[in-house]
Amino acid sequence: MRLLLKLRSLKNCSYDLQYFHKLQGFIYSTIRPLYPQLHELQGYKFFCFSNLFPLKEKNGVIPSIRKGETRNLLISSPDKIFIKAFVEGLKEVIYIGEMNFEVEDVKLIKIKLTSPLNLISATPIIIRIPERNYEHYNIPQHYRKPRYVFWRRIFPFDVFVRQLEENLFKKYSEFHKLKTDEFPLFEQFILKKAPVVCHTPINGKNIELVGSLWEFSFHHLSDKQKRILEFGVECGFGERNSLGFGFMNILRDRSLG
Repeated sequence: MRLLLKLRSLKNCSYDLQYFHKLQGFIYSTIRPLYPQLHELQGYKFFCFSNLFPLKEKNGVIPSIRKGETRNLLISSPDKIFIKAFVEGLKEVIYIGEMNFEVEDVKLIKIKLTSPLNLISATPIIIRIPERNYEHYNIPQHYRKPRYVFWRRIFPFDVFVRQLEENLFKKYSEFHKLKTDEFPLFEQFILKKAPVVCHTPINGKNIELVGSLWEFSFHHLSDKQKRILEFGVECGFGERNSLGFGFMNILRDRSLG
């Protein structure tokens, strides 16, 4: 499920390119009265969110948001408790860092995937290759780092796809508390941009995250593909979804996110 928030700016403000953790903080503060345990959970949080859109980029620069202008925000999750807690905890005026908005409207959107299908990443997909897989994927020695490396286009595409599929199945199994047999999910994929480097505070440190933007095409979806992919669209592709990374759009909804 997704929530589409229509927001009206209450003041002139700069668009904060490092807003990820601030938006995450807004979401946690909104759900905390009714869902306080989510922030303390270890592992996946099973929610994601879009950019504030439209971005209205001009010549590669995102201009300031003017008082009275409207922006939209999508928040998604397969967790019905999360969605309910967010709606009930949402206030009429919200604060995202220095940005202040009045909430004009909230809509619930149910995700239903049909064939043919194109999915596009609205925010970078973060994929890490764990150290234990360096030999398996033939990661060159001079790129290897302790614990993990971020996938970059210098590594084979199939490494990205395998790690992405493994991540989706792992999250699906953990959320539903069942073991799910893995199978090939993706048919065609197009790399749109890489690398996409972002910096965000995590545990008091400014961390560099390296991601990439993709488009995925499907001519025919089996029922089991739909089940996993619908879950992935709701909770995000790849890692760091609760910071807004890996937010996916159905291409026919290109304007959303």
